[in-house]
Amino acid sequence: MTEHTITEHIKGAGHSGWKRSLVKTITWRTIGTIDTIVITRLVTGSWLAGAAVGGTELFTKMFLYYLHERGWAALDWGLEDVDVNLDVLVKPGSVL
Repeated sequence: MTEHTITEHIKGAGHSGWKRSLVKTITWRTIGTIDTIVITRLVTGSWLAGAAVGGTELFTKMFLYYLHERGWAALDWGLEDVDVNLDVLVKPGSVL
């Protein structure tokens, strides 16, 4: 078992990178767009209207969600401190 030497928050640790944010954006928008198309079809009775509304909001909401996700990734608010083992994080011979 490894002994934890310090407990602190490492700024930026655990935040998602831009690639993860982009993949989450695309997968979430896929789900959201299908939902929009189906709801629009149910309300209007037209698959064409569903596709038009869904196709439009696909791009606008994807862009807005990505900006939202990156904004949250830049914040430390709501993240918990973690136990850190410096022996694992620091390579032998490096200076802290």
